[in-house]
Amino acid sequence: MVSYRRLLATVEAALAAPPPAAQQRAELAHALHICRQDFESFLQYPGPKSDDRSQVLSKEVNLPNAPPTILDDQDVQIALKLSDDLHLNEIDSVSLLVAAHQEWNLLGREPLEILRLASGLWFTERRALLSSLQLLLRAVVLDDELEMDFLADTRLYLEELIESGLRKRLVCLVKELNREEPAGLGGPSAERYVMDSRGSLVERSNIAQRERLSLCQCLVLSCFIVRINVQEIKDTYSLLKYCLDDLRSDQSVVKLQIRYTVMFAISISLISDALGGAHEMPSVLSPDGVFRREFQAQVMHDGFEMPAKGFLDVVRLVWAIFIMITAEKVTTGMSAPADVSVDEASARQCLDRACENNVFKFLYNNVLRTAAFQNDDEDLVFVYNAYLHKLLTSFLSHPLGRDKIKELKDLAMLSLDTYPYEEQTIATEDDMRTQQQAMQMQVTPFISMLQLISGIYQREPELMIDNEVLWTFVRFAGEDHTNYLTLVAFLELLSALASTEEGAKRVYLLLQNKAFRTVSWQTLFNSLNVYEEHFRQSLQTTGSLLPPFQEGDAKALEAYLHVLKRVMEAGNVVEKAMWFLDIEPLFKLLPYQNVPPYLKGALRSVIRAFVTVSPIMKEKIWGLLQVYDLPLVASLTESLNQQVSSQAYDMTFELNEVEARQEEYPSTISYLELFNTLMANELDRTDKGQRYTAIFRFVRDQVFAPYSQRAYSDATEKWKMVVAALHHFQMLLTLYPLLDEDVRKSSETLFQQETAKGSGNGPTGVPHDSQMPALELMKDLMSGKVIFRNVMSIIMLGVNNVLEERTNQVYGLLLEEAVKLSLELIVLAFSRDLVFADFLRPVYQPLDAILSHDNRLIVSLLEYVHYDPSPAIQQLSIQAMNILSARVPQLVSVIMEAGIAGNLREDYAACLEASSQNAHSQDVSTENNGSLILRLLISNLDRPAPNITHLLLKFDMDQPVERTFLQPKRHYSCLRVVLDLLDSLARPEVNASLHELGFQLVYDLCVDTVTSAPMVELLRMEKYNFFSKHLDKFVSEPLPERSSSQSFRINSLQQRAWLLKLLAVELHVSDMDMTTHRNSCRHLLALLFLHGPIHSNGLTALDVQPLQIAYGPSVGLQKIKVLELLDILQFPLPEYPSDFPLEFQGLKEEFKVDEILSNPATIEAGGIYTSSERGDRVIDLVAFGDRLWQEYKRLEVQYNLSVNEQRQKDFREVVRELLRWAWKRNKHLEEQAAQLHMLVGWCQLVEVAISRRFELLGGSSQVLFEFVLNRILDACLDAVTSTETSLKMAFCLSQVVMTGMAKLQEQSFAYSGLSENEDDVMYLDLLSSVRLSNSACHAILSKLTAAILRPESSEALRRRQYATLLSYFHYCEGAVNPDLSLSVLCTLLTEGLDGEDDAQLEKLDREQTELAEMNFAILKNDATAILDLVAKDATYGSDVGRAIAFYVLETLLGLDRNQVFFSQLQSRGLLKASLADISTNSYQALLLPSPDMVRQLYTLEAELALLLRACFYNRKRGAQALFAMGALQHLQSCRAVDVLLTEDTNWDETLKVGIGLPSQQDRQHQVVLPILRLVLSFTTLIDTTASNGKNRDEVALEILEFIKRHQGLFNRILRDESRRINLNDLEELQLATAILCKVWPLEQSEEFGFMLTLFNLSYIYFCPDSESRNRYVQHIRNIDRNLEASPPDIESARSMELLVAQIRCNLISYIHTLVTTQGFLLQVSRIEAPEPLPGSQYSMGRHRQPTLRLLANLLQQASTDLESAVEEKGLLIAKLQDVNELSRHELDEVIKAYGRQEYVDATQSLRKRRYVAMIEMGTAASSCGRQISTLLFIVEHSLEILYIQLESRAQPRGSLDGMNMEPALGRRDDLELLVVKMIATFEKLERINEEKVGHSMKHIQRLLHSLKSQVLRKFAPKDF
Repeated sequence: MVSYRRLLATVEAALAAPPPAAQQRAELAHALHICRQDFESFLQYPGPKSDDRSQVLSKEVNLPNAPPTILDDQDVQIALKLSDDLHLNEIDSVSLLVAAHQEWNLLGREPLEILRLASGLWFTERRALLSSLQLLLRAVVLDDELEMDFLADTRLYLEELIESGLRKRLVCLVKELNREEPAGLGGPSAERYVMDSRGSLVERSNIAQRERLSLCQCLVLSCFIVRINVQEIKDTYSLLKYCLDDLRSDQSVVKLQIRYTVMFAISISLISDALGGAHEMPSVLSPDGVFRREFQAQVMHDGFEMPAKGFLDVVRLVWAIFIMITAEKVTTGMSAPADVSVDEASARQCLDRACENNVFKFLYNNVLRTAAFQNDDEDLVFVYNAYLHKLLTSFLSHPLGRDKIKELKDLAMLSLDTYPYEEQTIATEDDMRTQQQAMQMQVTPFISMLQLISGIYQREPELMIDNEVLWTFVRFAGEDHTNYLTLVAFLELLSALASTEEGAKRVYLLLQNKAFRTVSWQTLFNSLNVYEEHFRQSLQTTGSLLPPFQEGDAKALEAYLHVLKRVMEAGNVVEKAMWFLDIEPLFKLLPYQNVPPYLKGALRSVIRAFVTVSPIMKEKIWGLLQVYDLPLVASLTESLNQQVSSQAYDMTFELNEVEARQEEYPSTISYLELFNTLMANELDRTDKGQRYTAIFRFVRDQVFAPYSQRAYSDATEKWKMVVAALHHFQMLLTLYPLLDEDVRKSSETLFQQETAKGSGNGPTGVPHDSQMPALELMKDLMSGKVIFRNVMSIIMLGVNNVLEERTNQVYGLLLEEAVKLSLELIVLAFSRDLVFADFLRPVYQPLDAILSHDNRLIVSLLEYVHYDPSPAIQQLSIQAMNILSARVPQLVSVIMEAGIAGNLREDYAACLEASSQNAHSQDVSTENNGSLILRLLISNLDRPAPNITHLLLKFDMDQPVERTFLQPKRHYSCLRVVLDLLDSLARPEVNASLHELGFQLVYDLCVDTVTSAPMVELLRMEKYNFFSKHLDKFVSEPLPERSSSQSFRINSLQQRAWLLKLLAVELHVSDMDMTTHRNSCRHLLALLFLHGPIHSNGLTALDVQPLQIAYGPSVGLQKIKVLELLDILQFPLPEYPSDFPLEFQGLKEEFKVDEILSNPATIEAGGIYTSSERGDRVIDLVAFGDRLWQEYKRLEVQYNLSVNEQRQKDFREVVRELLRWAWKRNKHLEEQAAQLHMLVGWCQLVEVAISRRFELLGGSSQVLFEFVLNRILDACLDAVTSTETSLKMAFCLSQVVMTGMAKLQEQSFAYSGLSENEDDVMYLDLLSSVRLSNSACHAILSKLTAAILRPESSEALRRRQYATLLSYFHYCEGAVNPDLSLSVLCTLLTEGLDGEDDAQLEKLDREQTELAEMNFAILKNDATAILDLVAKDATYGSDVGRAIAFYVLETLLGLDRNQVFFSQLQSRGLLKASLADISTNSYQALLLPSPDMVRQLYTLEAELALLLRACFYNRKRGAQALFAMGALQHLQSCRAVDVLLTEDTNWDETLKVGIGLPSQQDRQHQVVLPILRLVLSFTTLIDTTASNGKNRDEVALEILEFIKRHQGLFNRILRDESRRINLNDLEELQLATAILCKVWPLEQSEEFGFMLTLFNLSYIYFCPDSESRNRYVQHIRNIDRNLEASPPDIESARSMELLVAQIRCNLISYIHTLVTTQGFLLQVSRIEAPEPLPGSQYSMGRHRQPTLRLLANLLQQASTDLESAVEEKGLLIAKLQDVNELSRHELDEVIKAYGRQEYVDATQSLRKRRYVAMIEMGTAASSCGRQISTLLFIVEHSLEILYIQLESRAQPRGSLDGMNMEPALGRRDDLELLVVKMIATFEKLERINEEKVGHSMKHIQRLLHSLKSQVLRKFAPKDF
């Protein structure tokens, strides 16, 4: 079936905010064209057919435009039941069932529930069509803001519909829907209930009656578009009679509205036809004489009794006036004069019958004053009143009407006496009563007519404008009153006419100028004075007896006072102050007991109207009340106690004895309202309301406490009194807020009273009367006493009961106000009770504790969100829910146990939906119920699950919330409303705040740990497609203009911010192993970074474009969406309104503006600042305005502004201008914060996308990545350097730049080449990782330098910029892996290049050189500025800032080619300062395990890195400069290196794990390792030509001094007693041995024992690996044997192997130096001492010198290692040369064997795997090359030592006598064994190929040849 809801949405969109857009008008025209047939056959559907029923029973149905639908048995039964119940065709019933399943997801529901849901959908569709027609009719008739052409088109469409029979169809439908048949109310067997769109049960009959009312309203509106014809007016009159038939059986509100709506349709048709004959719509009815006669007969026919008869009397009155208006028009040139007399007679006949039945009274009492009419649609009520106004105006202006009015008035004046009958006529009471009733029947029509006129113009006062007919009638009606009844009615008419400013002035002048002989203001005030004088004289003569007050006079005075009250309320503010200067007569009758209470009520009401005239008048009223009114007021002031003591009774007596007996309470009500008005207008509130203490107690104890036990003749007065009392309580809490000091004093008083009571001394402290009423009120509420009980009893009436009373009773509005004030009182108490409870426990408890005693109280508070007629009541209920949810942990349990969870969920959803459909201003969004609900959901999300948010969003409460499967389409909840609202984003300007909060709620749900999984999964579903839809459309739309609506612009920015953050969350949390998640992310990335959709192969249509333009200019290219978003948010803000308007600068000091603004306190602390709903710190305009007006009043007194009107205006204008300035300032701050928020969302999205998900695009993703990232970096850097970019925005953008640069660097190492279409790799890929062009790199560095030097900056911003700069330089170095050695690269490149590759190699080398030169040139241009800034951060910044600044300096020094940076560093003293910092602060930073010290340690590490870089700068120049600065002296004084740590510091490891700090050993390595490297670098300055004697080098001396000063450090390192495997420990040992081997041979003293220590180390490291017990050697061997070792372990073993070789190199170098320079002789061998204990394997206790055997062992191990390294390197080179031939499996094996990290990505391409394998094998080959170089050094030095030692032992063979050699030289046998061993090693070394080694081995070969010949000749065994 056709969906009419889409039609309704289109109509609403076109009519919501006129004028409609062109697209909306086109959509509306198209929808109306499609639905033309549906309107013509309005709500008429095909009925059941036997053939269609058979098709349904066959369970296979062919629906239109759909494949065959298969049904099951349940579907068949439901479809046939729908057909029977709704009189629908069976096929349409199946369509309805299918639509219901799509709407509600009917799987798993009960058949009855499915039936009700489907029926509800049908009624919803019907209602949508009906509402669409009604909206179109209302737009044409009532909307004056529509464009004329649009209005004309719509009107023409409706005219055609009406002329085609629509109106007749409406009349028939009103009758049909009231019949008990399937097409109406439903047959006897039909289901009585249906489910609406909210899932709530609704009675079908109620739906039908609401439809009938809407049809009747459409009927009324149609009469304004096309004149009703003769048959239609007859049908409508017949419809009225039909509606009156069931009046006796059903008097519901809806049916009453139907009746009078039809009545008004007839009235409007007749009146408009009669009055419109001369206009473009000619009269249709008046020219038809036959119709006039027939309709005359119909209207004169009786057949109904009252009150149904009254509706026909109204038609008679209208018909009479119709005849009166049209009589002359009909007879002109058409009929004989006799026809005129006939018409006149007909009119008189109808008029007489109507007046006889008092039609005016019926219309006034039974229509206008009913609750149904007062609660009806306001626009239609205005139309009804307007046509009643036209009706009465025509009646009053026609001669026949005037004659009838005169007749009625004369009859009324003659029939009534001035006063009612006296008591002496009691004997003939029955006869007199009969006679009086007869006279009443004759005279009441005139009075009722006056009342009717009063009611019309009081409801619609604008109808009085230019209505001289009315004022003429007023003058006529005001003369010659002979009784008080007509006088009272006339005065009530004047009261109604005084409802406007113009009317009040005319009424005042009428009575002031004595336009009437007996009615004037003078009469009123004279009567008051006369009665007061009379009563005073009576008291003086009779004592206490007062004469009775005549009822007529009292009623007349009451009516006079009503007029006076209305005149003073509506009169002009300036003019009315001069109207009545003496108001004392109004007070004179108040103290007399015989004055009727209603007259006292009228007097006080008038006095209340005078309160607001001026402050002077208010004080005058206070004084007169103290003199005249009852003593309750006088008791407030101690000075008047004696004056009032003689009065006989007070207000309590009058309330309980006088009014209670009469069951009427006008005096008390007016008394409360008067003092409420006085309190509201109180200017001086310093007494905290103590002036009203007695009033409060009277209200509490006498009025409010027993209100429910009193009897009331009129329930309206009951609720008036309750409302007045509640208003009094509400103002006490609002106007007199209590401070903590007030509560503290009260608590002290209470404690004193309790103490005194306990001691028996009676109460002490302040008098009871001096307590503040607000404090007493809070105590009552917080102790659950009378006020609390009665307030909650009002609330516990229940929302359904209040709704019923609101609809059906006249006092419903008062009851609604009472409920509202009760809820407001509870909410106000909630805002203050916690402060009170802190001081007053345990006597007084917080309000939530009181409510928790009875859960029904809580439930009653929460249920009022269902109260649709009053958004204010809903808002208070929502606020109560917000407070209770924060205070009552078990609130969800309370709701669940009460069984209202479902209703509450639906009510909140309905309230939210209604709020989104109602127009409201942007500036008061905080008062919008929808905003409050969304904030409630957001605030409760952080509370423990299950919470209110989970309940209202329909998360599963019966299981863990995180396991919920959300189905918003199945359940009506706030979640469904929010998603629908965000899906359509309808009415964006009106609902901007709701959209913003909705996006925020969805974001919070997606990031909450409990709700994240189900919520993200829901949004990702195809039915919502939430992420892609909004990214594709909404987020990239242009921002609203600031000039049109700045609030809308701010909301739009915030919406986009939350949406971008949502997209970032989606990319971040998606599981890439799930296909749906992966595809969703790919689609988002395509929308962000590409110009077209992703195809199945992962490529886009525009993938070729980035290939062509990746390194070209971007001018003229279409921007990708991510950059479009950046352009949207990167807009200049208007100039910050920091200064006040120039014309008011002189008055700033007068108003103390600077003092007010400089106070940082919030409004809670007495300041003017507050936090907006978004957390922005803004000026509270109300508080700021209050402060300014206070200053204005001070200046008003100071300068006497009352006499200088112009200056008074200037000062007021200053206040208004300052408030406007504050508003602009707030909006500026809010827009700035919104812009920043959107930028944060954009940054999060971009960072997540490029760092985690970009690879999902596939295809040429590397090319796309570099192209896109280059443009992003370029755009971000442009934004950062812009002067319009704020510091916070620059910070966010710099974060993106830093992430992007780091990712660019990472990707350059991970990918090779520019093409992913091939599987082969090239050796050129090993040369450089730079993928961007030099020009792109140049642009990045230039803009990055400008960004660093931007004027507005901060350390936090520069830290990110420095990090980006470091990442950039690492990227530009171009090294794929710094561990790749040049020899390996040369080997590969020379063997694998052809001519073309040669050119490519030269090009790469040239580009790399140009890039380096260009980078240095850019830095050189701004060298001074950069160094100034970086040096400042390095000196004065935070620890983190200083650290990264030092790293920047270290990098700049590495790039320095012309001594630009080094010389400036020297001149600034930064290097020397770093040395001092290291020597001073390193000790504390090492020992104290705190985050601050760790950060300081990192700073020291950065300083050491800078010093190391400086040491190696320009060969020796840097080291010489540092040495000249005394670097070694500073390092000598560094105590941190001497800290001795024990290995069993378990507390340190615990501390490391507990708070995330590095262990103490790690912190020590951070200091010791760089210092040792620094000291080692100074060894390059040692003059090796100096002897080790007297002329030792100065550098060597200082290094030796450093070693001696830190002997403990070197002893600890050299002993190497730790049992753990730590690479840093091994590196320390390597550095220590390297230092000692260079300088210790120059030391002549032996007291430190380092020589022996080094000798002992040589015994440890020189022995063969197979025999070694060194833990590092053993660890290396274990890793080599472990085939399952992980890549990190293999890489660590490779590093250890190299370090072990370097240690051996250092040790052999030391021995070589001793041998060559000092002639040190080595023994061949020595007697083996016993092996040390296992626990002391590295003990230095045994002093062992190296021997020739030890060197032979080292040479043997080195030759073995050299042979293995050469073989491994050769194998790696071979595999590298054939890498393109390796299979995927072989590549995986290579990566596993040589990889430095785990590679687990199974989706990597074959090319990438080959690239990774090539890098890893090249790195391993380079490591082998370094090891080969070290081993060659060991071999060469070992051979030299052996040669020297053997040469020194060589003697002629004949001189040996066969005996052993001398003891110093060793035994001959040992030497011969050594020779045998060395010969084998020599032969192994000779076999090593020089080409495979890659180094020259000529010297080694010569040594081998010499040694071999020597040992064979002199030392070989005889049999060798």
